[in-house]
Amino acid sequence: MVSTGSTTEASGTTTGAPVFDYAPAPESRAIVDIKPSYGLFIDGEFVDGHGTSFKTINPATEETLAEIAEADEADVDRAVRAARKAFRGWSRMPGRERAKYLYRIARIIQERSRELAVLESIDNGKPIKESRDVDVPIMAAHFFYHAGWADKLEYAGLGSNPQPLGVAAQVIPWNFPLLMLAWKIAPALACGNTVVLKPAETTPLTALLFAEICQQADLPPGVVNFVTGAGGTGQTLVSHPDVDKVAFTGSTAVGKAIARSIAGTPKKATLELGGKAANIVFDDAPIDQAVEGIVSGIFFNQGHVCCAGSRLLLQESIADEAMAKLKRRMSTLRVGDPLDKNTDIGAINSAAQLARIRALAEIGEDEGAERWSPPCELPSSGYWFPPTVFTGVSQAHRIAREEIFGPVLSVLTFRTPAEAVEKANNTPYGLSAGVWTEKGSLILHMADQLRAGVVWANTFNKFDPASPFGGYKESGYGREGGRQGLAGYLKAGI
Repeated sequence: MVSTGSTTEASGTTTGAPVFDYAPAPESRAIVDIKPSYGLFIDGEFVDGHGTSFKTINPATEETLAEIAEADEADVDRAVRAARKAFRGWSRMPGRERAKYLYRIARIIQERSRELAVLESIDNGKPIKESRDVDVPIMAAHFFYHAGWADKLEYAGLGSNPQPLGVAAQVIPWNFPLLMLAWKIAPALACGNTVVLKPAETTPLTALLFAEICQQADLPPGVVNFVTGAGGTGQTLVSHPDVDKVAFTGSTAVGKAIARSIAGTPKKATLELGGKAANIVFDDAPIDQAVEGIVSGIFFNQGHVCCAGSRLLLQESIADEAMAKLKRRMSTLRVGDPLDKNTDIGAINSAAQLARIRALAEIGEDEGAERWSPPCELPSSGYWFPPTVFTGVSQAHRIAREEIFGPVLSVLTFRTPAEAVEKANNTPYGLSAGVWTEKGSLILHMADQLRAGVVWANTFNKFDPASPFGGYKESGYGREGGRQGLAGYLKAGI
């Protein structure tokens, strides 16, 4: 709840403004059984890894949650061989039979939704209301949706007899562990492929819980395998010679390295990389509604979103009004315990990510932008950063050009639609954008001009399994979700 008292602002001054209080967490971690240590999941069983184990940390408390096995080269090879062996039976299974497994997995996800949501928030740091109301329901929806495609692939527009590729090597990031897992595993299985997936080093627990769900669903051994570890494990996986498909979500730098490593090979790839999205608000937009979209666009999941609306473009005539309302709304955001259902902004995922956010925010100040955060007393332990907005930003500022991947918003202004398009497209990225206006013709014009894979109109950060998602330029290539996402896991039929 919001209470009144004395606290310290980000600038270091003391004020008597409202501060953020932390209520006891009503969502208890007691409903999840976190084991002291976890192995790899290969060929339907949990097995020991042969690499050096590592710890996964609760970012809200810095508490060690579990020891995680690291997969070495031999472990990765074993997982790929298990997937190859399983592919022979899985790919020949009638689509309607594969669909039954996907439906079963989707129903188990729904049955264990609270367990998944709480574990996701503990391991990742995101608010429970996001993991409970967004991540887990959309995860289940992806399995339901792709189950429906499993026996209808000849109608996907990829020929009359499309065939699976084989073994898919999938590497996912730490910002949406469950969602990214579903985006990749569901279409791969629906199309008849088998999977070896590496979750992020800092968020492996929900992937390993999903491995239990695969066992509970009686999924044939080897169809889905998990290898845990850091970047070296992922590199070993994507470069394995018996992998047919690489699907990666993460930084542009790593995506470029993957593209170079598979160049000249027959491997097919889908790369969903970084972004620096523009959220464009015109003078006829409903300002209060736009402010909610701005807040959702940048502060959802602590800004740990590749398509976050981290650049706000305001038409000059409404800039002052919009900023006043935005600051007022930011002052109501609650920062704190991720398991508290009232929390709006949880913990930053890791110490390394917090250091990067802090460094770029300091650079923004050094380059002359004006920094503002609402009065906010942060917890004494864990990794935290207050919701922050920069005004007086130019396109030359690093905070307007580089992906911060945190709750930091850069504000620029424009006068005409042409100027808005020029500023929005002035980035090496092209993952998403938002347009706020009452004019339908302007929405269509902007959507046509913006070089972004997804353009939202009078909303932001809305996803649906039937809608393809992906980027242009340094935001990657290929699509995930929808009929278009199936193409990345199929050979076109004749």
